[in-house]
Amino acid sequence: MKTKYSKAVEPKSKPRVNVVTLGCSKNIHDSEVLMGQLKGNQIEVVHEATNIQENDIVVINTCGFIDNAKQESIDTILQFSELKDEGKINKVIVTGCLSERYKPELQSEITNVDGYFGTNDLPDLLKSIGADYRHELLGERMLTTPSHYSYFKIAEGCNRPCSFCAIPLMRGKHVSKSIDDLVKEAKFLASNGTKELILIAQDLTYYGLDIYGKRNLSDLMRHLSDVDGIDWIRLQYAYPSGFPMDILDAMNERSNICNYLDMPLQHISDRMLTSMRRGTSKQKQIDLVNKIRDKVPNIALRTTLICGYPDETEQDFQEMLEWVEETRFDRLGCFTYSHEEKTHAHSLEDNVPDEVKQERVEAIMEVQQGISFEINQEKIGNTYQVLIDRVDGDYFIGRTEYDSPEVDNEVVLDAKTNYARIGDFVQVKVDRAEDFDLYGSIVK
Repeated sequence: MKTKYSKAVEPKSKPRVNVVTLGCSKNIHDSEVLMGQLKGNQIEVVHEATNIQENDIVVINTCGFIDNAKQESIDTILQFSELKDEGKINKVIVTGCLSERYKPELQSEITNVDGYFGTNDLPDLLKSIGADYRHELLGERMLTTPSHYSYFKIAEGCNRPCSFCAIPLMRGKHVSKSIDDLVKEAKFLASNGTKELILIAQDLTYYGLDIYGKRNLSDLMRHLSDVDGIDWIRLQYAYPSGFPMDILDAMNERSNICNYLDMPLQHISDRMLTSMRRGTSKQKQIDLVNKIRDKVPNIALRTTLICGYPDETEQDFQEMLEWVEETRFDRLGCFTYSHEEKTHAHSLEDNVPDEVKQERVEAIMEVQQGISFEINQEKIGNTYQVLIDRVDGDYFIGRTEYDSPEVDNEVVLDAKTNYARIGDFVQVKVDRAEDFDLYGSIVK
């Protein structure tokens, strides 16, 4: 994180909490809950403010998922600890996944941090700032996203045994929130202008097993669909093994549940899937994708893949590349394997060279770029409902129901010939298309 900070001329007399968020959408949600609690305690709180103040308490919500994310978190801690040493801020507090996973090491290496807290230590963190955890604020948050959409965490932790993943080490076992609590939170968000709920968890499809004795995501989706003011509900992470097909029934029944599914499949080679401990096979994944598309024909499927997992051969990679070409996912992300301590895969040799990992990622994304271009070309002349996310210079930038913020395609509208406001739904006719962007005009 390389941000230039300007010192405020006259700092306020009362401490201000500046929350800095790193990592994924789950961390965004956690920061918003923390900020809601601070606000409920009548403490001034800001998100990633650049005008630093001498009495600022900086809370860094860290990520510890892969090497690059860990390094960014460490660099950010060092950056703010130096500002503290220079007398430019008052305190530095570290929370989140990196702190959960490496607290003893961080305490011994970066000693001028005022407190290290894990992912489930919110009451203790608040106490260190002079605030109380207030149960009556359940479901209330200070959004850091535009107010019209919100990341909506329905569960914490994960019970899956994936060999490469350190999430259970940082987030613990799967714990579902109750439907009643989630509906309450959705109503609070809707009353404050939220139109889109982006359902997130380490594993959405496991929802309900721990508290209801069955996979209950479809029931939750219907309850959230009934909340007045919620126009879109989006599923951000669905595990393929044990996939509950009834969520597709809910998708077909309710117009405000987006025809969109993010389902990270990670690989297709049986040899790799077995070593990754994914609990599935090549044929099962192919069959699942086909069944989903049969049941919801116009669904947009997003997946993520890993290149360079231990012992991945050129044959394994080519098998995955050919599968990507054949399957034609609407959206796809690809990442290099990261060798994480204390995971099952760490006992294996990280024997695919970094340059080979990167070459394989680039090859996958080049194929996907061509697929995305062809799919987008087919949209020219069609009209779609678009949610306006932001203004960028002379353009409005929005999304269709087939796209999630930041990771998927965008719709670009010329602000000189189109009028809209952030958070508006508009009907847009697509005039031209590129690989990851659509361009169009509002249908009046």
